[in-house]
Amino acid sequence: DPVFHVVPETFQQVQHLQHLCSTLLLDLWKPQLPEDIWAGEDLHIRVPAPLVQEVKDSLDQHMISYKVLIPDVQELVDQRVPKERSSHRQVPEGYVYTQYHPMEEDTVFFLYFIRIFYCNVQVFLMLIFTLSQISQPSAKTKKIIWMDCGIHAREWISPAFCQWFVKEILQNYKSDPKISRFLQNLDLYVLPVLNIDGYIYSWEKDCLWRKNRSPHMNGTCYGTDLNRNFNSSWGSIGVSYNCISEIFCGSGPESEPETRAVAQLIEKKKSDILCYLTIHSYGQYILTPYGSTTEPPSNSEELMDVAKKAAAALQGKYGTSYKVGSTSLILYSNSGSSRDWAHTIGIPFSYTFELRDQGTHGFILPPEQIQPTCEETM
Repeated sequence: DPVFHVVPETFQQVQHLQHLCSTLLLDLWKPQLPEDIWAGEDLHIRVPAPLVQEVKDSLDQHMISYKVLIPDVQELVDQRVPKERSSHRQVPEGYVYTQYHPMEEDTVFFLYFIRIFYCNVQVFLMLIFTLSQISQPSAKTKKIIWMDCGIHAREWISPAFCQWFVKEILQNYKSDPKISRFLQNLDLYVLPVLNIDGYIYSWEKDCLWRKNRSPHMNGTCYGTDLNRNFNSSWGSIGVSYNCISEIFCGSGPESEPETRAVAQLIEKKKSDILCYLTIHSYGQYILTPYGSTTEPPSNSEELMDVAKKAAAALQGKYGTSYKVGSTSLILYSNSGSSRDWAHTIGIPFSYTFELRDQGTHGFILPPEQIQPTCEETM
């Protein structure tokens, strides 16, 4: 399957592309909904191989120019996973951080670190998750930074970053004064893979699977987009009520066990949580609330100030440019996101990171980009 890059120039071209994507059920990578296609804006579409000629003919007929962004998605997928995998019982002395790892290897990684650093890591098992709390003993009540990764199954660079982050903190907290000072004043809660069954499915069956694997319509379709399922303007904009859709918002707010478990834990801790970070890909954005409205949050100026400083620090490492702003203004409208929900319940700083790249590889970021992506994001 190729991925096409299209920039529609006229309203008529926009209308045709919306119709084409809807009727052929093409996989929109950017944006996620046909109604979010706009003149002058980038459009990334994965086209199933049997439909390539039909789509090309249709674009040519309507004089819509396009270029092939990714000639062969499968070729990139094959490069992303090593042909020979070592036993998943390996421990992190031999753990390769510059490779992607399936769920069982991720779990071994975290359980190993928990054993080695048990004085500093408290672990909570909530439903199907392993949530790591990284903290140093203190008499004072410390503020919390929450980070979750892997809410969308196909965004493999996200769990890879969570692993890198935990490894860097735990290996360097004694020798790095910046990390040491950080842990004296803050606790970290890190959820390495929020969407576990979806992530497993993306390794075993469909590498571009996005949602979780909850069954709907008597098992005729599967999956809810967990980042449309939080109780923040749920179902109001930028979602689908069709369970076949990539952005199906579920049967109601917090209808999914993953969403419900995260929401319940955060609700209990919300008075202590200073910052909520959710790590995604792709596009190179730091997104602030809100996705469901263009009305800015009350602390918008401070949110933007922190985000701009973060983007500048990130760019300082390898020159990677990130765009900063509210989701509805610089990306697209959506409702039911974890970022918006976290802010509405009173967490002052709430951000979505959309990691590398800007579409050259899209969701299939090659392994050689794992380390620089993690280093600059760290």
